[in-house]
Amino acid sequence: MPFVHNINPTLLNIGPLEIRYYGLVYVIGFIVVFLYLRHLVKQKKLALNEEELYDLVFYLMLGVLIGSRLFHIIFWEPMYYLTAPWKIFYLWEGGMSFHGGLVGVLTATYLFWRRKEIRKKVPFAKLADYLAIPSTFILAVGRIANFINGELPGTVTNVSWCWYFPGYEGCRHPQVLYAAAKRFLIFGWLVLLNSRKHKDGFIVWNMVTLFGIGRLVIDFWRDDYRFLGLAAGQYLSIVMIILGGYVLFRYYKEDLKRLFGAGK
Repeated sequence: MPFVHNINPTLLNIGPLEIRYYGLVYVIGFIVVFLYLRHLVKQKKLALNEEELYDLVFYLMLGVLIGSRLFHIIFWEPMYYLTAPWKIFYLWEGGMSFHGGLVGVLTATYLFWRRKEIRKKVPFAKLADYLAIPSTFILAVGRIANFINGELPGTVTNVSWCWYFPGYEGCRHPQVLYAAAKRFLIFGWLVLLNSRKHKDGFIVWNMVTLFGIGRLVIDFWRDDYRFLGLAAGQYLSIVMIILGGYVLFRYYKEDLKRLFGAGK
């Protein structure tokens, strides 16, 4: 039977302060990343000190917020924000692009890594690998937060598990839950890769490729404007698939062979 979305997106009200699940996921996410990196430092796998870890997380916060917001504004709702520019800062209302967040995180990580004292300590590809695993987990939880927010509903359908979302007509696919499941699966795959021998960068390029494939497929159930049959997110995902696939087969052929039992 169909379900009705009546979840309150607000966790707690303290006077004028409103704490939403969506914003809480971001806060928890940065904490998880910091704790995971500090764990790697204690295991002598990552040669950064605690002050440098705080700096890295700060860079990541800026990268996620700026990148994801800019991409959402440019590729999804440019006219909306041109007519109401103050809404750019209403982050609690949602409107964060995954593709922009990914570009923002990679850019922020690179800018942090370019510092001379950091380049001497850790290769960029290895640092990106370390960040890929906790980031994927948090991105999966983030899609659940999107669902709690009642945003990004899927296309209208008559399947038995469809949902009625507030402000939208018809019963719809809960496509954000599909996306969350996809991301948890990718997280499990990256954890598996992390337990195997591989060159630096293999994990993050797996992440890029698999996220691209998953987004390309699942966005067919997302209620977005389409041009020539595809949404903006799908075109960006095709770029991810092509780029990630090229890098994996060009520079990580031996890792792929070893992973699937074809290596020596």
